[in-house]
Amino acid sequence: MKVGISACSNGHSREWISQVEELVDVLTPMGVEATLAEHIEAKLDEFSGTDRERADDIMALYKDDSISAIYDISGGDLANGILKYLDFDVIAKSNKTFWGYSDLTTVINAIYTMTSKSSVLYQVKNMVYSEAELQKKRFKAYLDGNESELFNIDYKFLQGDKMEGIVVGGNIRCLLKLAGTKYWPNMNGKIILLESYGGGSGQIATLLNQLDDMGVFQQIAGVLLGTFTAYEKSNLEYSVFDLLKMHISDELPVACTREIGHGHDSKAIYIGKEMTF
Repeated sequence: MKVGISACSNGHSREWISQVEELVDVLTPMGVEATLAEHIEAKLDEFSGTDRERADDIMALYKDDSISAIYDISGGDLANGILKYLDFDVIAKSNKTFWGYSDLTTVINAIYTMTSKSSVLYQVKNMVYSEAELQKKRFKAYLDGNESELFNIDYKFLQGDKMEGIVVGGNIRCLLKLAGTKYWPNMNGKIILLESYGGGSGQIATLLNQLDDMGVFQQIAGVLLGTFTAYEKSNLEYSVFDLLKMHISDELPVACTREIGHGHDSKAIYIGKEMTF
């Protein structure tokens, strides 16, 4: 199996480049040959290349028939800059699955909106972080045909007891970069996944306000809350669910999981795929 490794968002600092090499060393014994995109290391400020150059990296991987999947290993702020340069007709006809997390929420949801194809919200570099052994075990099981260890998540309902629909969303801040663009997903009947790395009560509250002002909570079939890393460390009075309840009806199903987000132990979830909770 051959995969592409890309960095659509911020370039890797020199201190992080060793993680790329370590990831390749992890994948190789699993039978995964990694092809690295040209623009991964940061060269000017946070840019590994121009928006077009990073988009060209992705499209080269999509056009390479030997590549089975594309794993993006970046995060930060820059991923939405590539969207206008992507050839969604090529992506739609491809049998490749795109993987990424955090700022790649923009690309993942744009792919769904423009092609109806699902992608995976997951950071493959979890296999070189603090929970490396656990993540390598899960990922190897996935490669061997057993998706459950990587994709089956534990969750509990905070409101309601069932929801079903196509899952969209991801990182709440990054998702909202798509608001007002042609890449914004149709929210009717969807389950919206929301998680975050940064942000206290003020920032998360204002992002939920924006979703409310856009009418999202009147359109969706349910909410899945992932982890809110900085928020949960801040010992705040309001929970994220408390903030969410200011904007939703008592009838809208809401579930939460500790297994989707920025934690090094996080699992994977398909964005753009029908799911039942």
